[in-house]
Amino acid sequence: MMHRRDMLRLLATAIPAAGAAVAEPDFTLRIAPVTVELAPKRVVKTTGYNGSSPGPLLRMREGQMVAIDVINETGSPNLVHWHGLHIPSQVDGSMEEETPMVPAHGKRRYSFNATPAGTRWYHTHTNAGRDLKRATYTGEFGFLFIEPAQNAAQYDQEIFLALKEWDPYLTTAGEDEGLDVGYKYFSINDRALGHGEPVRVKPGQRVLFRILNASATMHRRIGCAGHQFRVVALDGNPVPHPAATDALELGPAERVDAIVEMSRPGVWVLGDSNDHDREAGMGIVIEYSGQTGAPRWIAPTDPWDYTAFGNSSTSAGQAQGIPAAIPLVIPLVIEKKFAGTRWMDKWTINGKEFPKTDTIKVQPNRHYRLVFDNRSDEAHPLHLHRHSFELTKIAGKATSGVRKDVVVVQPKSVIEADFTANNPGPTLFHCHQQMHMDYGFMNLIDYDKS
Repeated sequence: MMHRRDMLRLLATAIPAAGAAVAEPDFTLRIAPVTVELAPKRVVKTTGYNGSSPGPLLRMREGQMVAIDVINETGSPNLVHWHGLHIPSQVDGSMEEETPMVPAHGKRRYSFNATPAGTRWYHTHTNAGRDLKRATYTGEFGFLFIEPAQNAAQYDQEIFLALKEWDPYLTTAGEDEGLDVGYKYFSINDRALGHGEPVRVKPGQRVLFRILNASATMHRRIGCAGHQFRVVALDGNPVPHPAATDALELGPAERVDAIVEMSRPGVWVLGDSNDHDREAGMGIVIEYSGQTGAPRWIAPTDPWDYTAFGNSSTSAGQAQGIPAAIPLVIPLVIEKKFAGTRWMDKWTINGKEFPKTDTIKVQPNRHYRLVFDNRSDEAHPLHLHRHSFELTKIAGKATSGVRKDVVVVQPKSVIEADFTANNPGPTLFHCHQQMHMDYGFMNLIDYDKS
């Protein structure tokens, strides 16, 4: 018997019969070499989409059937992952989920229903290992925004900002001198701080910033000097309690939507709180009309806490309409294995490295609690494909209502998150830190067909 998954995979790769009409795509992405000029004499050669990095903003309506042609003009097979979308595994953009590769010098069409609404993004989803010219180390990323059917947000400007490092290199770090990745250059979008156009504002305006950490490996703490962010969505999902903070923290692949009230005329810096990285490019100028002078920086001081935006409640599942029921617990114990001096550390989930991990079986429409038990000395941005999860406990503190697809689990800490198994097919769970993912930190969740 052919399973539905196998039938869909065949349909996704089928070639139209001779003479058959092929509808025009809604979007076309071309994977090809690009040159990014971050600043004068600071030029990066990488791969990107449609001649640039970030790639084009893909804007679509909630519930719209979308066709995207991906043309691979490079000499290596590739994939595009539609991060944060609830779509079939055959088009999600992960070979572990059996999405067909886009062949070298070939073409493939991705077709899916655009859901859920909010700030999503797209990026390559390949292995890099020690080759830092591949995978998320490259410029292969871009914003994807799904317009909600009802948009109640009120703002005067909407600005998309992607945080990115460039020209990675291998270095040693820590007492054990294991290999790590460093970067030569930094930028927001495709320009280093002080180069390119500032964000121009007027007093009294409300500016909605949609911020993405497009890094392969780096966590970021962002401030907007002299101003407060009012966080309205995390990973594209509206939060139950929008709250003000002068600092945003984003692990790789996280997104924050925040409104800034322009109430302090002047010239300011929105950028990273790390002085070296900000001064080396990780920032952008905010310029009020009629104001001049050197941009000012004020370091943010507020702590970052997911629970500040949620309900102080032990009732999980409210945001997703999950019925009150005891969830089935899935423990996920995260540990590091030292591989040797000047080697990449290995990572295990429940004592095993991918692909030797045990596939986690779930039942359709059942309610599960993921227990992310980080026993390592590093923070991990954990991503679940094709589903959203609701945070229910952060380091012992109960919460509800905050829905995400990436959550940063701090060293030696535990986060609990609930999800409903409502999107059948193989589903990848992994750390979004590229080095960790490449060296064992992945697992598959699949639906029981019995």
